[in-house]
Amino acid sequence: MTAINYFSNLAIPFTILLILIYGLIEKNKVFDTFLDGAKEGMEIVLKIFPTLIGLFVAIGALRSSGILDFIIKLIYPIIEFLNIPTEIIPLAILRPISGSASLAIGSDIMTQYGVDSKIGLIASTIMGSTETTLYTIAIYTSVVGVKKTRFVLVAALIGDLIGMLSSVIIWNIMS
Repeated sequence: MTAINYFSNLAIPFTILLILIYGLIEKNKVFDTFLDGAKEGMEIVLKIFPTLIGLFVAIGALRSSGILDFIIKLIYPIIEFLNIPTEIIPLAILRPISGSASLAIGSDIMTQYGVDSKIGLIASTIMGSTETTLYTIAIYTSVVGVKKTRFVLVAALIGDLIGMLSSVIIWNIMS
């Protein structure tokens, strides 16, 4: 275990050193290249900023409006039939939308039920097996200027659903 910690601590400095050595061998101006990349990164941030603001406002409205509780009540018969704990439904709903909101809900689940509980294990598996789909699609498509995201969205949401259902099925079998 100490070897893993040792290599983990050296990974980033080693990578930086490797990049510097490669740049020197190739006779590139490493710092100028770094500054050009930072400038390009700032341009991308400015380009996607309106999208981020829109997503954050929508997430805040969704969390504070009580819509999540309404959705849970609406789909309760399906949840009960599939043996899905109702405690993870807010996480399952918000995970494709927001990483920070799902992280907050996941942390609440871990605090309330424990990390080794069935609900905690399902929640952590969902966090690891799914993506913040809407956020990722919004960012990537706005950067490259893609307007039609319908098929990407459907495929990604199906992947998220499979990840969530697999998490529940696996932990229902294992516990």
